[in-house]
Amino acid sequence: MKSRTFFTLVFIFLVSIGCFSCKTTATDDFPVDSEIAYCRSQAMRTLVSIPSLDKIPNSMDLDSIKWRYTQAGSWTCGFWPGILWYLYEDTKDNMWREAAGKVTDMIAPLAYRKAKSHDSGFIMMCSLGNGYRLTGKPEYKEGLLHAADSLAMLYNPVVGTILSWPGMVKKENWPHNTIIDNMMNLELLFWAARNGGGQYLYDIAYKHAETTMKHQFRKDYSCYHVAVYDTLDGHFIKGVTHQGLSDDSMWARGQAWAIYGYTMVYRETHDVRFLDFARKVSDVYLSRLPEDMIPYWDFNAPELSSGEPKDASASAITASALLELSTYINDSDSAFFYRNKAVEMLQILSSPAYQARNKKDAFLLHSVGHMNKGWEVDASISYADYYYLEALVRLKRLKEKQSVLANL
Repeated sequence: MKSRTFFTLVFIFLVSIGCFSCKTTATDDFPVDSEIAYCRSQAMRTLVSIPSLDKIPNSMDLDSIKWRYTQAGSWTCGFWPGILWYLYEDTKDNMWREAAGKVTDMIAPLAYRKAKSHDSGFIMMCSLGNGYRLTGKPEYKEGLLHAADSLAMLYNPVVGTILSWPGMVKKENWPHNTIIDNMMNLELLFWAARNGGGQYLYDIAYKHAETTMKHQFRKDYSCYHVAVYDTLDGHFIKGVTHQGLSDDSMWARGQAWAIYGYTMVYRETHDVRFLDFARKVSDVYLSRLPEDMIPYWDFNAPELSSGEPKDASASAITASALLELSTYINDSDSAFFYRNKAVEMLQILSSPAYQARNKKDAFLLHSVGHMNKGWEVDASISYADYYYLEALVRLKRLKEKQSVLANL
């Protein structure tokens, strides 16, 4: 562990002094338009194949060519309409808008239910959030504000974070548990605070990010999947895993959530501590990547065997996050470094090794949902496709000298 920490620190130092400033990679040559067109073609195949719009594509096993569907209410239900909204944004074709709207309208009533977990942000921001961003439909705004209020009810002011999994309190004896995924759902609170929902939503999101930064990371800036806190005095009890290899390992998608989450928190707060932290959690991820830039499902998984599956979803999430992160860094060499790393990931994800192409209707192959339970192992998964397309759209905006966030 000491040697790993040493090499990570060396990597961070090298980035900070700009030794990666040699601008020789083909960032501008990446065919982003053709890759978005590929996604459009694959999504059209899915749209034609699903029996009805209430069937929401979720995942596809390695040996299957048929989607496994999910229902409105699952934490992944917002990614498919989010994909459709991004395709509408890129094409301005009302066919995509109509399809996206129908699925989003089906999800919208969930905004008025009591939050059962932290996942409201995933569900609502990908569907209603993108829908409101692109159409201004007032019903979507109203739903987002209600969902934010509901999510805020899971906040524990004694601890300073949102309770992620109420069902795990008794099941795992985790009095107050916060998972790293929860960082992504703070975006809903920040958005609502900016759009009439009240300062308290901003304060909750800010405190959650601050508390998580303090307790949920190791000295090398890798994260625990789950942070467990005492509900009486709020003290941090322990960090554990649920979907990673072990309590001490770096679960790939969890680290990706951290990179994306803290980049977003800096965007919303302009607190430079969060920008610095986003870079640190990015650097440990980048320093431990294998040669092809796509992580194993857990960075420690190769300790088990050389045949452990990769996780393309973690790479897609990270690529999207690094593109945004690159726009907040004043040092041009460091900004170029993060942007190039994102493009390198997209180049690999866009290769025959990772694109589904004629094999399936999904965009990508080789993601891992829940290795420990044997769910969606080496599979095509909707959130991998969503963040892959989002990264492509963001890169296209940057190449066209636009804001990475468009009109968010």
